[in-house]
This record gives sequence, structure tokens and C-alpha cells, in this order.
Amino acid sequence: MYFLNTFSKSRLSWAILLAFIIFFEACALFFQHAMKLDPCVMCIYERVAMMGIGFAAILGMIAPKNNIIRWAGLAGWAYSSYQGLALAQEHVGYQFPEFPWSATCALDVNFPAWAPLNQWVPWMFEASGDCGKIVWQFLGLSMPQWLEIIFAANLVAVAIIVVAQFLGTKKH
Repeated sequence: MYFLNTFSKSRLSWAILLAFIIFFEACALFFQHAMKLDPCVMCIYERVAMMGIGFAAILGMIAPKNNIIRWAGLAGWAYSSYQGLALAQEHVGYQFPEFPWSATCALDVNFPAWAPLNQWVPWMFEASGDCGKIVWQFLGLSMPQWLEIIFAANLVAVAIIVVAQFLGTKKH
């Protein structure tokens, strides 16, 4: 735990987290623009949750040794991971519905009036796909199923780092 406590106070740890998020966002844009897979509303919301983790990583990079900044980064990471997992689970429900007649998602994204991302950056935040349609699979899992794994892994990682904040203060 000491190593994780110390590592969480380095810019490198937050830079690695940010690099993973940039990779996943780049993959999303590759799927959308190179492979021509239209993102659905849930895809866009999951993308925003992933960006939340990225912003938390940037925050943590600012001053990782400062307790307030580091804890704000950890809180943002945890919150965005949790929201992303909930969105991915809902999305999987649209793809594999228990009751097929009830499985529909919105046709248009609904961002707050103060942040209409789909109007500001439509090439990244405009949805045109069908949430229930499986357009890509890898190792038998659809994209939102992979996102469940990714967001859950982030939750586990941030939980371990949070525990290390308390238990990893002394080298044994």
C-alpha cells in the first residue's frame, strides 16, 4: 500500500490514467469516423463519463502532493467511473433486453443548456446510432459490455488508491 500511496502523489500516476483515457477516447473516435460506426445516445453519454475520468486525471496532475487537489481528483475519478458503469449497464440492457418491447433509448442527446456539447462539437457528441443494435464485438462482447469492464476496473483501481491513502502512509 505504501507504493500506491506514494505513486498516487506523483504526476506520473495521473498521467498514466490520462493516457488510458486518451487511448479509449481515440478508439471511440476511430470507431465513429474510420469504421463509420454511428454512436448512439448512450455511447455519447459513456464518452462524456470517460472524459470525466480524464478531467479528474488532469486535476490530479496539477498538484498530486496537495491533499485537496489529489482527493478532488480521486473523487472525480470515482464519480465518473460509477456514472460510466451505470450508463454502460443501461446500454447493455438495451442490447440484451429482458423485455424486448420496452428496450428503447432516446433518439437525441440531452445536454444541459449551459453545455450543449452536441452543438459545440457535433463530430464528437452528436448521436445517430441505435442503442439496441450491436455493431461491433471483440471476444464475444459488445462495446458497452467492454465499457462495463473498463468502468468497473476504474472503480476497483480508484478504490484501491483511496484505501492506500489511509493505509499506505508508512513503509513496512
